Amino acid sequence: MGKRLRAQRIGDGSPTYRAKSWRRLGKIELPSPQKTGEAVVVDILHDRGRNAPVAMIRCEDGQEHLMLAPEGLKVGDRIMIGTAGEAKPGNVLTLSEIPEGTPVFNIETKPGDGGKLVRAAGSYAVVIGHEGDRVSVQLPSGEIKEMDPRCRATVGVVAGGGRLEKPLVKAGKRHHIMIAKGKHYPRTRAVAMNVVDHPFGGGRGKNAGRPKTVARGAPPGQKVGLIAARRTGKR
Repeated sequence: MGKRLRAQRIGDGSPTYRAKSWRRLGKIELPSPQKTGEAVVVDILHDRGRNAPVAMIRCEDGQEHLMLAPEGLKVGDRIMIGTAGEAKPGNVLTLSEIPEGTPVFNIETKPGDGGKLVRAAGSYAVVIGHEGDRVSVQLPSGEIKEMDPRCRATVGVVAGGGRLEKPLVKAGKRHHIMIAKGKHYPRTRAVAMNVVDHPFGGGRGKNAGRPKTVARGAPPGQKVGLIAARRTGKR
């Protein structure tokens, strides 16, 4: 009898596949919209399981807050939050206040949600236009998204870029990275499994032996491969 599929085990939410949230520094997001004014960078921290450094800032009311650090930010720098100011790296402004052509990151999808888009190390989006009550932002994927001008973002590029340029060299390095992110490692290819362990298992060579497209409503034991694919093949 074969074991349950990886997709089923991940969905079950067992400790093996659960991110170790207690190892993290805390929630990394933009300060509350009610907090405006100047803030000072107290420290630059490393957050395990996160590929970008984190800045600890102290607001005017004395409270400290964690947010993603842009390139060039250092301890002692002062940044502006929520008030109309220049588009300087580290400043948190609404999209309506950010000039066209400015790189931004940690963008809110709804006003006040703390930032959801463009958070990986070295990534950035670009404000490309202001049209009426919408702001056009080009994401790292190239997609152009129309957003609410009240949504906030941090000016600059996420620090920590270039992390993929240095090769890992050995499996142990990859192992520690995956464990910090709460991901299972190593990952066996489905076509390398036995026929009882996966729908793509068995047969000769690297061939699934069946179509890899599967319906959105397929049962858990069958829902592997290209789920609800809009199209297949080369463009």
